[in-house]
Amino acid sequence: MKLVDIFLDPAKVFTAEKDKPTFLLPMAIMVAVSAGMILAYYLRVDSVWFQDFSLTMMGQEMTPAEIAQAKQFMPSAKVQGYIGAAGTVVFVPIMYAVFALYYFLAGKIAGAGLSYKHGLSLATWAAMPTALGALVAMIGALTMAPQTPLHSISLTRIDPLLVQLPFDHALSTLAKGFDLLSLWAIALGAIGWKAFTRSGWGSAVVVAALPSVLIYGIWLLIALL
Repeated sequence: MKLVDIFLDPAKVFTAEKDKPTFLLPMAIMVAVSAGMILAYYLRVDSVWFQDFSLTMMGQEMTPAEIAQAKQFMPSAKVQGYIGAAGTVVFVPIMYAVFALYYFLAGKIAGAGLSYKHGLSLATWAAMPTALGALVAMIGALTMAPQTPLHSISLTRIDPLLVQLPFDHALSTLAKGFDLLSLWAIALGAIGWKAFTRSGWGSAVVVAALPSVLIYGIWLLIALL
């Protein structure tokens, strides 16, 4: 079964995907666990505490009157959860579409002749480890205390898994956003690219890692500046 083999024998999965590329199942799983995690968190979190916490994290000095006024215009945690889940249903397929375009164009440059559907297959199946991260966070949301920050349940991120940085730290956002499982996803992307194009490991790793290197590299540069 591909859902098992993608973790245990990914080369077998991508060899089969080369002849008959698919993407709906892994995409649906990512959408479901990501939206489920958001709903689980926002429906369980203490709404009053969450409003106070969110205003505190804005880092602005506010008078009691300004805080009261801001709370009137802030949607409740439940509403934010519904909006966030709906946004995820839209954003995740768009994200995969962009990554598929990247692989498609990379294939054109490399002379590999990959179809756009091959790009979707590679983008979605290689991302399955990050779906595990979302599942871990969803379980965390279902078992957390109601007054728990969202980043605290993302146990596969640098923060809180390896470090716990204050919110005003220059690298806080990056540490809370970097999922260590994305390194596994890059490895799967390299395996998939090699299976699809019969390239060497060097070019496969470069193609698979380049988007993440650019994204997190720019993120790091902005944080340091």
